[in-house]
Amino acid sequence: MQPAVVHPSLFASIGVIALVLWRVYARIRRVIGRQSLKRRRQLISVVVFPIVLVLLLLASIANPPSAIGLCAGAVIGSLLGAYGLRLTQFEVTEAGHFYTPNAHLGIALSLLFVGRLAYRFLHLQMMGDAAAAPPDAFTRSPLTLLIFATLIGYYITYAIGLLRWSANTPLPAPGAPMPAAQGDSATTLANDSRNSGLS
Repeated sequence: MQPAVVHPSLFASIGVIALVLWRVYARIRRVIGRQSLKRRRQLISVVVFPIVLVLLLLASIANPPSAIGLCAGAVIGSLLGAYGLRLTQFEVTEAGHFYTPNAHLGIALSLLFVGRLAYRFLHLQMMGDAAAAPPDAFTRSPLTLLIFATLIGYYITYAIGLLRWSANTPLPAPGAPMPAAQGDSATTLANDSRNSGLS
């Protein structure tokens, strides 16, 4: 009997899924309540996730629908990330930079991707061909790549926004009055305009 040969891309798919599940778990824990900004964590997202997207694009380039789904998802995720930043409450104290993300958006995207993975797994189980599924099945599904890239694009854009905000917002000097918490830029601009009209 010939021993089963494990395709190398199977390990890549397992690694990608494990990475995303870990980030989903960490994200769900962090999207609830006020969070301390950890620059190293955001830098990891900015560096690692674009590499993952490029590797997936190279793996799916032979399947145009999958490549298109990946690219479209990255664009959608970037737009959602920018929208998520507008919904985020920012705060600077002597203890550091803090932010309160919108819980609904982050959790919804995370659960959407986890639900898609669960659906594909159950579908293969019900069809009885889970073991016979090709090792690159992950990169052959345009819908899965669309949802995955949306989630990753959201993480990348959100992390870049947090890093830019922290870089442009220095910590207050000890004893200085604390700046008020900042919401989205549209709300801040509207408040400034209203105040100038009253003066």
